[in-house]
Amino acid sequence: MRGPSSSHCAAAVRIGRIVRDLMDGEIQDVLIEFDPNGSLATTHESQGSDMGLFAGLLGWDATDERMAESPEWIQEAGIPIEIKITPLESDHPNAYKMTVSNAKGVHSLTAVSTGGGIIEVIEIDGVKVSIVGDYYETLIYLKFDGNQLLKHLLKTISADEIHLLSGDTAQFIEIKSQSFLSQETITLLHAQFKIQSIKQITPVLPVMSHKEINVPFITCAEMLAYNRDQQLNLWELAIHYERKRGAITHDQVMQKMANIITIMENAIDAGLAGTEYADRILGYQSGNFHTQMKSHNLIDGGVLNQIILYTTALMESKSAMGLIVAAPTAGACGGLPGACIGAAKAMGLSQDEIVKAMLAGGIIGVFIAAHATFAAEIGGCQAECGSGSGMAAAALATLAGGSTQQ
Repeated sequence: MRGPSSSHCAAAVRIGRIVRDLMDGEIQDVLIEFDPNGSLATTHESQGSDMGLFAGLLGWDATDERMAESPEWIQEAGIPIEIKITPLESDHPNAYKMTVSNAKGVHSLTAVSTGGGIIEVIEIDGVKVSIVGDYYETLIYLKFDGNQLLKHLLKTISADEIHLLSGDTAQFIEIKSQSFLSQETITLLHAQFKIQSIKQITPVLPVMSHKEINVPFITCAEMLAYNRDQQLNLWELAIHYERKRGAITHDQVMQKMANIITIMENAIDAGLAGTEYADRILGYQSGNFHTQMKSHNLIDGGVLNQIILYTTALMESKSAMGLIVAAPTAGACGGLPGACIGAAKAMGLSQDEIVKAMLAGGIIGVFIAAHATFAAEIGGCQAECGSGSGMAAAALATLAGGSTQQ
């Protein structure tokens, strides 16, 4: 991702992309509302919610190099944006309400950012939903009682979930699946039933869910019990989890993590090479630290100096709108990779060892995400840097050859 905050910027991109799909890619007017008592009322511009939403509405990804320029691009696209601060029904501090129109009609959506770029759409057109972007979502808007169509779909299509949902002003069937309905199926549905419209929402998360998902554990206690007779390393347990969660192989898990680490290492290199960005508090510092470290002008901190160097370089890349990994968030993106990659380099360890250590850190993040939060707006700053530190501790213990129990 790019941007100052994953809760604000990356999450907003995903919300914007879902809104764009809801409007079939055609957007004429946009109203964005933030609650005066929430976090976004005073930070939506400075923390990147605006640029993220605009990027998503334009169909961009969170990695797009034009991210900081999205306000200009949305203006050039001729899409008027109105932002209001007004009380919302949601009590979540990171709530977004959007009302969007085009020549075909008007749709509204309420979503929340739950930390680390993760989102949940909780309402569409007054209908309560739960969409987190991990399925191909099809919404079939109806002009009549949908029970007949629901029975037909349950018999004739393959899907993970099918629900008939209703609100005061709208009714639709929601289909969660591994792919969209075929055009042939859509044509037949229009011919057989009185359908108002069909909306197709593409997944925004990198790993999809599936109805057969059955993870082996979701707490530390469950993991230790699962491992009692197996004596697996923490990184191996992480692979067991990810294989079940994403329905992927051992090698695919390893490769995905290797790809993530490449992004982290590139961000470190970019930071060390020097970064510039007008709207940031601190300038380029890692280069001088690196020079002084190589010249032995610093107090010998051993591996700590290498960790400080890499953490600083990565944070400088982030603050210059460089490409980074929210690990676990953008605000805390430097600690885990800085510690893991920095320590591994100082210890002379291989890339494979870094992958294993990062997997170990990642499974700790899974437990935090499942039972606590990465959102500083809910848990304070320790929800971000504290979580990252705990994940880094697991990674460092793995690099040092520590056991799962340790």
